[in-house]
Amino acid sequence: MEGAGGTLSDLYQNSRRLLLKTRDGLERLERLKFSSSATGFVDSPDLSFAVKNDITQIQSLCVEMDRLWRSIPAKSQRDLWKRKVEQVAEEVDSLKESLDRYLRWNQKQMLEAKEREELLGRANGESAHILRIFDEEAQAMQSARNSSRMLEEAYSTGVAILSRYSEQREHLKNAQRKALDILNTVGLSNSVLRLIERRHRVDKWIKYAGMIFTIIILYAFWRWTR
Repeated sequence: MEGAGGTLSDLYQNSRRLLLKTRDGLERLERLKFSSSATGFVDSPDLSFAVKNDITQIQSLCVEMDRLWRSIPAKSQRDLWKRKVEQVAEEVDSLKESLDRYLRWNQKQMLEAKEREELLGRANGESAHILRIFDEEAQAMQSARNSSRMLEEAYSTGVAILSRYSEQREHLKNAQRKALDILNTVGLSNSVLRLIERRHRVDKWIKYAGMIFTIIILYAFWRWTR
């Protein structure tokens, strides 16, 4: 018997050849599945598409062979070809189930890989945000330490200036006392003494003004560094 694709025997041989090819392709897909579990997800869309295409061809051959064996006049030959065609149909159904399981697993792996990538992207974004916050806080702390150090230096400078003013004041007082003793000894006039006292008051106001000015400078520097 002969159909559009050839004789029943030719169609059967083609189906057997495609079954072997399909089985080999599924074994390769299973090896990829095993390697994916060890090294990470590995996809082969071209191979899975080729296996699916072969299964479709075998199913088409089964339809054509089923039509041909029914037209065989001899019952013994008809029963023989019926068993052969049914065997091919059962094998191709089994291979199709294996391919469907692999495709479901493959789709699941692709979804999980996509979810991991999205989670990793969000984690990296959050990590970068946290690191940026830490960096800003570190910069702020460093700036505060620098300001504190500058304020301490300015305070030390002010204290040193006030100490020098105090030392100068003591020297002036000692000099004044010595001058007054000398003047009293030599009997200088009261007008000279008043002049000395007025100069002493002026020096005192200069000292106080210098101290106030130093405090104002320190306060302004402290406000500027805040």
